[in-house]
Amino acid sequence: MDSVPPRVTSAAVWTGGAGIDLRTVQIPELGAGEVLVRVRFATVCGSDLHTVTGRRPAACPSVLGHEAVGEVVGIGPGAEVLVGQRVIWSVTVACGTCTRCRAGLSAKCLSVRKVGHEAFDGDWPLSGSYAAHVVLPRGTTIAVVPDTLPDAVAAPAACATATVMATLEAAGELAGRRVLIGGAGMLGLTAVAACAEAGADVQVVDRNDDRMALASRFGGRAGDGAPVDVAIDYTGSSEAVADALGRLDIRGTLVLAGSVTPGPPVAVDPETVVRHWLTITGVHNYEPRHLHRAVEFLDRTRGRFPWESLVVSPVPLAQIASALRPPPPGKLRTAVAP
Repeated sequence: MDSVPPRVTSAAVWTGGAGIDLRTVQIPELGAGEVLVRVRFATVCGSDLHTVTGRRPAACPSVLGHEAVGEVVGIGPGAEVLVGQRVIWSVTVACGTCTRCRAGLSAKCLSVRKVGHEAFDGDWPLSGSYAAHVVLPRGTTIAVVPDTLPDAVAAPAACATATVMATLEAAGELAGRRVLIGGAGMLGLTAVAACAEAGADVQVVDRNDDRMALASRFGGRAGDGAPVDVAIDYTGSSEAVADALGRLDIRGTLVLAGSVTPGPPVAVDPETVVRHWLTITGVHNYEPRHLHRAVEFLDRTRGRFPWESLVVSPVPLAQIASALRPPPPGKLRTAVAP
């Protein structure tokens, strides 16, 4: 490791559609609380696939990527990490002082910025992990990764696993409860494993047979149509949400996490909600505690669940275009090793 941080780096700049431009980028002088990380391994979240296929609006040009693990190579004054530490970092960057931050809702900070979502021609060009280095501003939550956790397992924690930790917190007590998970992608399978570890009876629904085949390896089984105590939806499908709502038993809870783009409305009968004592809630992004819980959960269960098997071997940054496409059957994440 160099004692002096590098002055330039390589970044894959998304220029719209399938366009990727590999550029040499100047690394800025680090300000107070800022951290420079050398990206070791980055996974491709489904939301980035939605961006490059036009299903999700995003700043353009930009450096995408928000699931990654890296090594700290430079710190600004007051930074709370050490050079040489292997870390992951939050998707959201909060101010810490607005009314929402003070109320414990930093994910919805009034001036929130997001890793991998910022304009390349703005004041934070190196915001994404599809680059050899990323700059983490003050307000980014950073979690140290234990040596026992492989890069391929740690990287998705910054989005998929941490989001799941937030949804499970919203779901409440899980031990001994009947749980329905909608969607068997990375978030869904992570939730299946977490619910199973917590002692729940976990059912899974997904239209993809290859993904359903993975469910049993993570503690779940196919849905049987019976009533459930908790339903968590990661699909964003209005049809799936309606089906989940219809399966809730008395005092059931529905947690919505996948509905992040506009879709057809879902009919809700207020009388049923009242008479059945139902709870319907939503979760978007997560709080700092959830990132730390994500690392702890993955490390705790690395011998029980085959996390690493879900990730494709990484390609170099110069070949990132080949990773910005859906993973092959039996895999849930493609990857880049900048």
